[in-house]
Amino acid sequence: MVESIRRDNGKSMILGTSVALSEAEVHWRTFLSSLRERGIGTPDLVTSDAHEGLKSALKATLNASPWQRCQFHLQQNAQAYILKVSMRQQVADDIRYIYNSRNRPEADMRLNEVVEKYSQSAPDLARWMEIAIPEGLTIFAFPENIRRRLRTSNMCETLNTQIKRRTRVAGLFPNEAHNKSALRTMVVRF
Repeated sequence: MVESIRRDNGKSMILGTSVALSEAEVHWRTFLSSLRERGIGTPDLVTSDAHEGLKSALKATLNASPWQRCQFHLQQNAQAYILKVSMRQQVADDIRYIYNSRNRPEADMRLNEVVEKYSQSAPDLARWMEIAIPEGLTIFAFPENIRRRLRTSNMCETLNTQIKRRTRVAGLFPNEAHNKSALRTMVVRF
């Protein structure tokens, strides 16, 4: 687990790292609580995928912070509800049409249009969109000039990819002693 922020100067800063054997709520809660204890305060926004353990831990520890579901992950998740390969590009374009709205009311209006469009041809997709897509629209509460950076968890995903590349050579980290080794591996790099 890695948590980072983007500073005012545009540079990223790692707030904390943790190695756990699962991504259960208890591990995320411990990690987020440690950030609070170190004085993180209340973040203006938390952007992540829809991992249930993380969402529960966020509610328990950072409940005052708004949550933005990663729009990239939402796009990927939509693919599970598309029955015809020929529909994939159109659905992706329709979701992007919603994301690229100027404001939240426009995004909600576009979402309603898209849900209606698929209500007959792909009802499971339409139901999923109605529930899931609004979770990716929290960014409309923020100024337009910073929304693009807040829309996805790509910054953390890139960092996690770099960490995985460094730790892969060591293999598994099966217990607490090995977890410390994994953390040392990350610290050396970053």
